[in-house]
Amino acid sequence: MKFFRLATFTLLFCMSVPVWALNVLTSVKPIQMISYELMAGVDEPDVLLAANTSPHDYALRPSDVKRIRQADLVIWFGEGLEPFLAKVLSQQSGRLTISQIKDAHFRHFSASHEDDGHHHGNTDPHFWLGIEQVREVAKAISARLIQLDPNHTTQYQTNLTRFLAQLTETDNQIQTQLAAYQQSPYYVFHDAYEYFESHYHLNNIGHFTVSPDRKPGAKTLIDIRTTLQKQPGVCIFSEPQFLPSVITSVTRGTSARIGVLDPLATDIPLAKGSYFHFLSSLSQSYISCFKSQK
Repeated sequence: MKFFRLATFTLLFCMSVPVWALNVLTSVKPIQMISYELMAGVDEPDVLLAANTSPHDYALRPSDVKRIRQADLVIWFGEGLEPFLAKVLSQQSGRLTISQIKDAHFRHFSASHEDDGHHHGNTDPHFWLGIEQVREVAKAISARLIQLDPNHTTQYQTNLTRFLAQLTETDNQIQTQLAAYQQSPYYVFHDAYEYFESHYHLNNIGHFTVSPDRKPGAKTLIDIRTTLQKQPGVCIFSEPQFLPSVITSVTRGTSARIGVLDPLATDIPLAKGSYFHFLSSLSQSYISCFKSQK
């Protein structure tokens, strides 16, 4: 009887103790989507910025600071993308700074890029658009998850293996899809797509601005309009986070085709496979505009 009471008490006590969960907070949605795949079957990462919010000019709120302090791990790129996080995270031990990951081979901007007043520093932070960069970042995130939560090591390792395999499969599909459009000329709204463009050998002939927090210069707009008048059917890509009025103005009266590239996956719901859906969707956005050139 005493054994039965002891066993019952122990069972009730264990049921009353909550299972420890790993509280992971990511800065922007693309990082959240990658982390979501790597945490499958264990927990779900949260995100600090709303999907339609640009990190380039964001200001922290008190509620944001509270969420950061409550997190076991904050995953951000670094001051080059989220300068508003630099101070608060300097006092946060549980953080993973992606820009400091070795062997990720991040793209480095030229001196002229910084002369234009760009605030990313010397490193291109849009790593989630680069297949090889994401491969290394995923390994680093997985390693940190295992370090913080060793009880789920097998699950994290399985998730990483699955993620890398699906990344390769998606990459091969996009390579095939874009192969016919490598000579198609286009402009982008801001200089965010070099990882993607370089990997798939696309023909970017310029950008309106190096950073969304800077208005395009008059000379840049004149040069773009001159090109559009001389070269028919060039694609111009805007972004949903920013008003396309300047693009509308420059392309008025030309044969330019206007498309939309969304580097922050605004309209893609967070779910299994969402990161790979994002990459495929980006590829289709390019193709949709390129097809209209013909």
